[in-house]
Amino acid sequence: MTRDLVINVEESNSTIALLEERKLVELHNEKKNKKFSVGDIYIAKVKKIMNGLNAAFVEIGYQRDAFLHYLDLGAQFNSLDAYVHSSINHPNNTPQFSKYSRKPDINKYGKISQVLTSGQKILVQISKEPISTKGPRLTSEISIAGRNIVLLPFSSKVSVSQRIRSKAERDRLKQLMYSIKPKNYGVIIRTVARKRKVAELDVELRKLVKKWEDSLKSLAAIDAPKLLISELDQTSALLRDFLNKSFNSIVVNDKALYYEIKDYVGSIVPGSQKIMRLYTGKTTIFQHYGIDKQIKTLFGKTVSIKNGAYLIIEHTEALHVVDVNSGNRSNGRNDQETNAYEVNLASADEIARQLRLRDMGGIIVVDFIDMHNQKNKNEVFQRMKEKMAMDRTKHSILPLSKFGLMQITRQRVRPEMNIQTVEPCPVCEGTGEVTPSSLFMDEIETQLKLILKEKQIKKLTLKVHPYIYSHLTKGVYSIAIQWKLKYIFGFKILQDASYNFLEYYFFNKDNKKIQL
Repeated sequence: MTRDLVINVEESNSTIALLEERKLVELHNEKKNKKFSVGDIYIAKVKKIMNGLNAAFVEIGYQRDAFLHYLDLGAQFNSLDAYVHSSINHPNNTPQFSKYSRKPDINKYGKISQVLTSGQKILVQISKEPISTKGPRLTSEISIAGRNIVLLPFSSKVSVSQRIRSKAERDRLKQLMYSIKPKNYGVIIRTVARKRKVAELDVELRKLVKKWEDSLKSLAAIDAPKLLISELDQTSALLRDFLNKSFNSIVVNDKALYYEIKDYVGSIVPGSQKIMRLYTGKTTIFQHYGIDKQIKTLFGKTVSIKNGAYLIIEHTEALHVVDVNSGNRSNGRNDQETNAYEVNLASADEIARQLRLRDMGGIIVVDFIDMHNQKNKNEVFQRMKEKMAMDRTKHSILPLSKFGLMQITRQRVRPEMNIQTVEPCPVCEGTGEVTPSSLFMDEIETQLKLILKEKQIKKLTLKVHPYIYSHLTKGVYSIAIQWKLKYIFGFKILQDASYNFLEYYFFNKDNKKIQL
């Protein structure tokens, strides 16, 4: 599978598009003045204890206080808290981190008031960005991510990514990491570390340990709330997490960012700078790579699949609902069960893509077309699991219920990506909305193909507004001529001034309107 990363840098923000086989699968928007990101570590101040919630509101500098639940403190919170306060109050007498004597674990079923007090300074990490009216979600189980490993202060465990299937490789990596990690540190070995040599992992481990311990030395000079360790920007984090040989290109339209990313790419995967491209074209970078068109196609309420089938995606405060529809798809060679099965399989592919693209989190309920064959239901379930395996976000999928419903839960760590795809109507001057003009010709051609395939009609007349008629017929190699050559059939276009701007109809040889 080939991957391309296209980065559009504008004055106030950067937009990162990940393409797989030229299809848009992830879209990330990063504002240049954004203050809070998942992974950022703060020295914070407890604002208020909420005994009823067994949680605390914590001040980190955001307009709304952040939320920290007792269960997110981590078993070794006492050790972390004691070391932080020692570093603040007695920086010269605090022992080296790896030599510090750990405190007993906190009670798993304890109360927040037994551990925290108002005004107390604590070390926290953002686990979820601010969403809607809620402030950031915090944890005190600190983790510092590298490319091959994740460092866990005050832990002792070494765990290996479940995506590394080989038992021999898992055992090798575990044994290797236990032999080189310092005391008071745990490690998560990431998928990309497969077949890595000890020297490479040791260098990265030392860098992460130094980053952590250097930040602790600065605690005495910091007034809470204050950022202590910043996570990488989204571009660098994406590259760190899954840059590999499958990447075909990384294209950016900003010269300064181009050289910055080029150096970073060379540092994590030596020799990969050759995939970097600086875009200098006259059209916008997203327009050149067809991303603008994909965004308008994929972010609407209705998402077309193929052969007339489509999805309806609705969002509520509590959950997301996806309705699968066969539309005007029909196939005389197949029965209803087979048609439903084929549409559901294609829908599973698109739904998995939509969850990544929109970064939909929480509960997602999918209403598939009813199927009676249990084997078909199982295959749709397996297809969804297979396609969702590409999703790096934690998720869980349940089999189809007897009503044809599938429930998916997906971790929510950032606000959902929501892009307005409708445009102001040029006829009513913005009092209504129409489908994007860039997709109108595709819509007409789609209907044309359906008529030719499903209705078996060979002579057609298309009636449109005069403006649309002009657009379709202008030029030596006009769109109308392209369609005639492409589909080889009798076809003519007529203009009708009584039509609305985007109104059109197909007629057969007897001048009867064709119903779709």
